[in-house]
Amino acid sequence: MGKKIKSLIDLLPEAKIIGDENKCIDTIEHDSRKVGKNSLFVCIPGAKVDGHNYISQAVQNGAVAVLVEKDIVEIDGVTIIKVDDVKAAIQAIVPYFYDYPARKLRMIGITGTNGKTTTSYLIRAILRNAGFKVGVIGTIQIMIEDEVFPIHNTTPDIIDLQAILANMQAKGMDYVVMEVSSHALALNRVAGCEFDTAVFTNVTQDHLDFHKTFENYIEAKSKLFASLTLLTNCKENKTAVINIDDSAAKAMLAKSECRTISYAIHKNADLKAENINVLANGAKFSIHSNFANLDLNLKITGIFNVYNVMGAVGAAFAEGIKADVIKQTLESFESVPGRFELVDEGQTFSVIVDYAHTPDGLENILKTARQIAKQHIITVFGCGGDRDRTKRPIMGRIAAQLSDVVIATSDNPRTEDPEFILSQVEEGVLETIGDKKHKKITDRKSAIEEAISMASEGDIVIIAGKGHENYQILKDKTIHFDDKEVARDVLRRLR
Repeated sequence: MGKKIKSLIDLLPEAKIIGDENKCIDTIEHDSRKVGKNSLFVCIPGAKVDGHNYISQAVQNGAVAVLVEKDIVEIDGVTIIKVDDVKAAIQAIVPYFYDYPARKLRMIGITGTNGKTTTSYLIRAILRNAGFKVGVIGTIQIMIEDEVFPIHNTTPDIIDLQAILANMQAKGMDYVVMEVSSHALALNRVAGCEFDTAVFTNVTQDHLDFHKTFENYIEAKSKLFASLTLLTNCKENKTAVINIDDSAAKAMLAKSECRTISYAIHKNADLKAENINVLANGAKFSIHSNFANLDLNLKITGIFNVYNVMGAVGAAFAEGIKADVIKQTLESFESVPGRFELVDEGQTFSVIVDYAHTPDGLENILKTARQIAKQHIITVFGCGGDRDRTKRPIMGRIAAQLSDVVIATSDNPRTEDPEFILSQVEEGVLETIGDKKHKKITDRKSAIEEAISMASEGDIVIIAGKGHENYQILKDKTIHFDDKEVARDVLRRLR
């Protein structure tokens, strides 16, 4: 896959070059520890780490060229490519270096505050059942068919993403189903990705620490839909699949200059869910559409999953999948890790782990729990540090309104004081809790133990916020922590 330096700098007309342009580059890296023989080392300046400080290490590891935006001392045998903006430069050269893999794959992108992961797993299952080879890039992991790789961001940075897509193409994938975060869209990590079908789930308050305003957040999401009709696109048959029950749908529709498939429960739409019956062990409903009518009996539950299913059905119809394949797949689909996931050790009450970490996400799972609860709902949750502080009291109010017992605890406190985070959460809890029980337990393991020890027959214990995550980020370290493991261990000891 190697490329000559000259072919890369042809894409950077303003670049200044010192050194040999005819060297061949075998890899592009932004982490000096990953640099090998014949690498181009990209010096990305960040808030905490500046790649320019690691040039000597990269050269020792085999870098033959460096991409910089600061003046540096010349290095014997190393070609220096100086540009005004390194991040803009890699958006031009990295997709080219990997031969634009997204142009050779059918790309389905899913964006929204909640529901991206479940929707992506549903689409993956449908496509595979239809006989296609499918890669997935998302919050939980990367999958190439059944091969699993870890992931650190919902959407990887542009260098990692293009390498992943090139690997998927080389391994014969037909489709890539990809969660596309607002950060990735705002920072253009998806540069060089040509999407074919885009799904919008919803927008609720999240990531305002990054986007600053709700309007900016919506605008970032809408970029996915604008990308469907770029003049540089090579593929045909573009479709936007949009939840029009969400107020932000108008912004997505305004950017979608292609075929659209709308879905809704409350409004008239191309896909409309009716006769909805949410049960403890699943959900039954019908989808009416011009494509086909589906009567579904599912093993996943909750109104939020009705929406997720419709988003997946819309994407499947957009890609020409037959209705009988869609129905058979959906009715056999069981769960997604950390999404309303049951932890069962034979106890007489339910323990459910969910990733809900936004006000809307928490409200969704608690309303679902309320629909199926025979007795009390005991909720354990927290809010992450170094993130949007305004949602903390909001989530406290929601938990207090919809639960019978609230235990506020740590999530990923990061560099913030866990006690301070909990004090902000508690503001909302105390406004709303009334005479119901509530506790503040900073240690998450102790909080889960307390919740489970309080539960009686018919109760539901909700452990929210971390879902599939198997770590906790503290001020000075990251430790292994898995809500499911902790809950299972407590249940076994109590049994």
